[in-house]
Amino acid sequence: MPPTPPPSPADGEGLHEPLPRELERTLRLAVLRHVESEPRRRHPTVVHVGLPDDHENVFACAPGDPADLGVRTDVLLALLARAPQDRPLVWITRPGELVTQDDDACWVAATRAAAGELGRRVELVLVGRHGWRDPRSGLSRTWKRLRPR
Repeated sequence: MPPTPPPSPADGEGLHEPLPRELERTLRLAVLRHVESEPRRRHPTVVHVGLPDDHENVFACAPGDPADLGVRTDVLLALLARAPQDRPLVWITRPGELVTQDDDACWVAATRAAAGELGRRVELVLVGRHGWRDPRSGLSRTWKRLRPR
């Protein structure tokens, strides 16, 4: 069963401290898998839905892809429909620092819309070579050198 994030405060969304240990492991594994599978420093943005230690569906963004909210929401709805887990995680891998960029904000909006259509909570994090960050709450973890345990 996928990790269940703690309830977030009434005035905010996203992940908040303290994180359940299982969710911490899952997010660390998402970073580790990204580092192991993507050796390039410049690569396309990829949207992952599922769990990194289980089944995951991916959508690789290409230059020129439509960037409107409806298309992104449809992409996420399709990926979430194929996820076998009850509470799949959405994580976006992209190059660069894990500060929220315009493109990230568009994916956050699409995730909110998809979650609303499905009537359930969907967690989203940004994943880079050195860590992860929740663009909604700002919660993050970073490592100087991540190694398998």
